[in-house]
Amino acid sequence: MSPPLIPAIRLGVVPTHLRFVGGLVPDATGKYSRDAAGEIRLVAGMRELCAISPVKPSCVQISFFPGSDPAQVDELVTGLKALDLEVDFILMVGGVNPMDPADEDAVVAQLLPNLQAAIAHGTRNVSSTSIEGWMSTEPRRDGTAFEAAVAQNVKVHLRAYHEAGLAGSCIENWNIEFLRPGEFITFTNLERSWAFVSAANQALGKKFFKQLVDAAHCGDSGLSIVDNASLIARIAAAGELGSFHASAKTTRGCLSTDDGWIGALLTAMARTGELRQVFVELFDHADPALEALRALDPGHGIDTRDGRSYNQVVADGLTDIARRLNNLAARGWL
Repeated sequence: MSPPLIPAIRLGVVPTHLRFVGGLVPDATGKYSRDAAGEIRLVAGMRELCAISPVKPSCVQISFFPGSDPAQVDELVTGLKALDLEVDFILMVGGVNPMDPADEDAVVAQLLPNLQAAIAHGTRNVSSTSIEGWMSTEPRRDGTAFEAAVAQNVKVHLRAYHEAGLAGSCIENWNIEFLRPGEFITFTNLERSWAFVSAANQALGKKFFKQLVDAAHCGDSGLSIVDNASLIARIAAAGELGSFHASAKTTRGCLSTDDGWIGALLTAMARTGELRQVFVELFDHADPALEALRALDPGHGIDTRDGRSYNQVVADGLTDIARRLNNLAARGWL
């Protein structure tokens, strides 16, 4: 029997389990991969998930890449909305260093079309990891170098905010996500990422940027559960807490491999009174796009499906998180 979701929380999916290669990433002409019936694979995959999951997601966060064909994006978003899903955009930036003033124009050039597309499709919330280049090999920035990295990121993101016309638009929040050490070098934990979010909001004069909390990245960051829970409370008190990714550290697979991080941090988020959105996020352990992650940590390549399809693993994750949210509500924390 499916558990009805009791608290007023948007529960959704980041469909990375449908793969970047052959799924989320468009080809060189900006077109998405399609199935044998001619349907965009991402839409077909989400339709199957919605059909088999005891708990139907209400929203989906899609990775949006520069160069995506506008007609294809329109078809993708229309198809997802037809499944009664609210569509959020994850703004993807690559091949540039947001911390380097020499790359400022290039970073803004990638963010602008993504933000403009989000506005065109009525998106309320966007997210990004746009504070650092993925898998960078440059030295970690600390002290005054870290302060300079924060300042440059503030300059870049406020430029994008103003040039995209976000003021008064449908976009209500921009969630910033940090990545684990190795994927990122400088912004590798919740405290460091929040330093940017706080500085950006101070410069903008309002709480527009929010700190996304990803249980997997927190678990791999080097800070303890207690440290992260304390930071979550402080970020919420500052009015800068964003959405939550229910994702298992290291394996990024079945939520049963999380070693307690999802439950602990979801509870910490709930107790702030500021939890609004939760997304279940898994990766395909054999996705060709993530070979670098498997090289970074072999644990990322472990098959955690236990005989299931990836859509079934995500469906199980949605049911698990719905029960957790319901029980948090029963205890008066939501």
